[in-house]
Amino acid sequence: MAVKLSLAVCHYDRTIAIFDGRAPIEGCDVTAVPLEPEESFHRAFKFQEFDVTEISMSSYLMTASRGEAHYIAIPAFVSRLFRHSSIYIRTDRGIKTPADLKGKIIGVPEYQMTANVWVRGILEEEYGVKPRDIRWRRGGMEDPGREERAKIKLPDDIELQAVPTDRSLTDMLEKGELDAVIGARAPTCFLRGVPNVARLFPDYPAVEEAYYNKTKLFPIMHAIGIRRSLVEKDPWLAVSVYKAFLKAKALCLHEMGQIGHLATMLPWPVHEYDRVRKFMGEDFWPYGAHENRHALETLMRYSFEQGLSARKLDVDEMFAKPTYDLTKI
Repeated sequence: MAVKLSLAVCHYDRTIAIFDGRAPIEGCDVTAVPLEPEESFHRAFKFQEFDVTEISMSSYLMTASRGEAHYIAIPAFVSRLFRHSSIYIRTDRGIKTPADLKGKIIGVPEYQMTANVWVRGILEEEYGVKPRDIRWRRGGMEDPGREERAKIKLPDDIELQAVPTDRSLTDMLEKGELDAVIGARAPTCFLRGVPNVARLFPDYPAVEEAYYNKTKLFPIMHAIGIRRSLVEKDPWLAVSVYKAFLKAKALCLHEMGQIGHLATMLPWPVHEYDRVRKFMGEDFWPYGAHENRHALETLMRYSFEQGLSARKLDVDEMFAKPTYDLTKI
């Protein structure tokens, strides 16, 4: 009898085959719900609503380090993104370089969100700007009243305050009450072209390519989590779910390379696909714990050094054990 599973994940190109049935989860009857990541995270970490769900890597590291994780991850990294593009500044505050962020008041939707863990790590390692050099303010990017999805206890030298519960970060940035914001989404004041709001790195693709060329890091944002109690009951489940996400990614990559019928509405996606593979390698978006050890160890170190994880986890304890050693033919 098939195991009934509820599943929540964003409707990415690399997950479409999960939804349309081309990448089934073996032995399971799946009800798949397409959700924006923020909603999946909120419902997973606060209420554990779904059996299988997209999860924030930062929140997962924090809860796993404390022995409080209700989900066990599999190394299907459905979201990755270079994050130099995520820093939005007031251009009337003398901010020309990352070093100019020192002493500034900067808003974040959540201090512990994965995007911000990466940005803080990059600012410190690449530009000498430490988390304690910035005065942090937390609140919803567009909607007032957002809070951390998982509890945090920061070092004493970090200044983090909540903004008023009736204010959003984008409104405060537009009105000059913040010097900058850092977040996974672009603030709408930037998208509307409000004067004096811009990216810190206007030509962010060039900066991000240089960063990759130097570090070989393609930052990991999200993984897939399975309710821990289900994996304990049915240990085979982790690999069945992982195989489905591997197949969905393979189908996505195949479609991206089709020049006779384009998979997206961009005019030259196949050219970009070929360029990225030449620059980053054939498997430029790898899944798997071993294949991502460098990026995972970097993220775990950032999380611990920034006072988020209670201890520095090891890559070999992060994921369901059977996913480290798949069958080879």
